[in-house]
Amino acid sequence: MTEILIAGSGVAGPALAQLLTRQGHHVTVVERAPAPRDGGYKVDVRGAAATVLHRLGVYDQARAADTGMRRITYVTRSGKPFAALPADLIMGRRGDDLEIMRGDLGRILRDAAGADFVFGDTIAGLHDGPDGVDVTFASGRTGRFGVVVAADGLHSATRRQVFGDVPLRHLGGYLSIFTTANTPGLDREEVMYAEPGRLTFAYAMDPAGPARIGMIFADPRAGLDRRDGRDLVAGAFAGGGWRTTEFLDAMRDADDFYFDSLSQVEAPRWSSGRVVLLGDAAHCPAPSSGQGTSLALVGAWVLADELSRAGQAGAFAAYERRMRPYVAKNMEFGRRMVKDMVPGGRLAIAVRNYGMRTLKYHPRKEQVIERVLAPLREAASAISV
Repeated sequence: MTEILIAGSGVAGPALAQLLTRQGHHVTVVERAPAPRDGGYKVDVRGAAATVLHRLGVYDQARAADTGMRRITYVTRSGKPFAALPADLIMGRRGDDLEIMRGDLGRILRDAAGADFVFGDTIAGLHDGPDGVDVTFASGRTGRFGVVVAADGLHSATRRQVFGDVPLRHLGGYLSIFTTANTPGLDREEVMYAEPGRLTFAYAMDPAGPARIGMIFADPRAGLDRRDGRDLVAGAFAGGGWRTTEFLDAMRDADDFYFDSLSQVEAPRWSSGRVVLLGDAAHCPAPSSGQGTSLALVGAWVLADELSRAGQAGAFAAYERRMRPYVAKNMEFGRRMVKDMVPGGRLAIAVRNYGMRTLKYHPRKEQVIERVLAPLREAASAISV
């Protein structure tokens, strides 16, 4: 039995924890947040990642928590709908693919993990010595571990301690998401409104429940301070149409406001000694890919599989060799799709809106959509698990 420490309790960490506890290891998951994060936004699980949920034995629970979104609706400045399309069709979900709130998926994975979870603490320092990794936590606790896994996200503090600064690839925009009252009365529907350089969307699963609001804007500057997020969003969306002003007012009081850049990170190497990177800490494909959660799940499976084959010796290198081609395809897809999340000028928006407005009349609309989404389907299934 090996003592294993995982930093990060999002998706990758709990998934890996379950697989490693199955192998007989004792796993501790440490999380900076003071309590489990049960909110968040909706995420997709596609292709190989859906297979991983089956292998973890939690697929049925995840399917039961599916958002059940029925349609995507596009509106004008005045809020008038001009196109409505089936959500699963337009978002490329097929077969066992599903859409779930990130908090729900995290809870399901944590409940199945069989690991020790420590909230409100983080890794303050570590030293990889001859007998293991000696870790000092911010709380003052210490411990020695045979393996340390950094699954603490795009801005991984653990990665920085071991690998130094890994530059982010800024894709030219910023994203904010927050929860507010469902004043539009949305029922398993997502509504999108685009203006040059900015996109607003809102979705809800129940007209009596809350709505999630997303606001994305173009900005070529990398590294804007996330602490200024509310002011940056307010400035970027001033004078916007549809319900923009209403949403900006709600944003000021939202207690779950999230703000970050649309960025990718692909660390040049994913391990050093007994420390290994997992999920967004190793290879964040950016929200524009819609594949970050899937990469996290598949990465957890592959890393655990390689550790079961040969222990630590050679496992990290084998994990990286298996994952790199799959990651590369999803990274490329994320870069390609960022233009859909960060609208261009008026002509580009007019062309897209015309396509959405007329698509329902196309006699082969399903085939048209399948052709457009073929790169996503290829990326989602570009690995065997």
